[in-house]
Amino acid sequence: MTVDGLTSAIRARASKEGFDAVGITRLASDPSSAEKLATFISLGRHGTMTWMSETQDRRSSPLALWPEARSAIVLAQNYAPDIDPLDRLAERLRANISVYALNRDYHDVVKGKLKRIAQWIAHETGADVKVFVDTAPLMEKPLAQRAGVGWQGKHTNVVSRDLGSWFFIGSILTTLELDPDTPESDHCGTCRACLDVCPTDAFPAPYQLDARRCISYLTIEYKGHIPREFRKPMGNRVYGCDDCLAVCPWNKFASTANETKLRARPELIEPSLASLLDLDDKDFRSLFSGSPIKRTGRDRFIRNVLIAAGNSGDRSLLPKIECLLADPCPEVRAMAVWAVWQLAEHECAEALRSRFRPSESDTAVIAEWNLT
Repeated sequence: MTVDGLTSAIRARASKEGFDAVGITRLASDPSSAEKLATFISLGRHGTMTWMSETQDRRSSPLALWPEARSAIVLAQNYAPDIDPLDRLAERLRANISVYALNRDYHDVVKGKLKRIAQWIAHETGADVKVFVDTAPLMEKPLAQRAGVGWQGKHTNVVSRDLGSWFFIGSILTTLELDPDTPESDHCGTCRACLDVCPTDAFPAPYQLDARRCISYLTIEYKGHIPREFRKPMGNRVYGCDDCLAVCPWNKFASTANETKLRARPELIEPSLASLLDLDDKDFRSLFSGSPIKRTGRDRFIRNVLIAAGNSGDRSLLPKIECLLADPCPEVRAMAVWAVWQLAEHECAEALRSRFRPSESDTAVIAEWNLT
């Protein structure tokens, strides 16, 4: 099979698997991306994601990860919602879950497709192949731009003129020397929509992210007590944040996701805060079976739900919040205390403090009780 024939066959296979775009780039050192990564880490903007600094050398170049690789096939999987997720932010009694987490874990969905394509390539050519979906030390966003799939927007995510901001990317690295596509250029222009909409000012400058201020990082990756300055801006967001993606003007060209495994499950669309506050570990695992939310764990998730409850203005949630004041997890207890101070009348809050504060041993929870 000729190189042109193989490239056409790969594109056909990608389309058959349901991918919405595919691009190819030859692998080479990328000093610019490596420098940006080094700056990001040196400024501490990766927060507690120590795996980024631990793998910095390998992450700096695909060739550092796999020296024998010659080409990257980058594929895009559309997951665009059928409604604007920003409309859900006003539903204060209901939880807002990031669009990408409303059904199956995309890592599993996309990786399965990539493996089938990679196995076919290996069978047809005898070449070595490896698949990547956001879990290995590979900077896939710069690869996507060099492969012509999209460009890295001012919100640091990849944007496509055809798919907008709503797509996942996965990569197949191979020892084959494939003909590259034309790299995509930047089409953000003077637009600042994604920067200006961020509720926590997580973008120090265009094309720069401080993860420590990002609601997605705080609700998903961060394991500690969420700083007070970010709790009110979180609103009803209990897992992730889509604001900077949702306002991108290029979304007007996006169509709703075709992959059924990535379409929202009805029970995960705006679940009530009241129902989520009742979740024990077993119920949590059952509700979020197969979802990326399950990996976060019940305690971190309930921590987030309690912040949303505190922002809800709904005092009917107080009995459920009171039950969580004695939760085994200190992060949960701390946010239950915060929610009490937000919702309860002063006399009620003081009564709860008198009841629960004397037996509390965690310094962070005690600090929450002392901050009225």
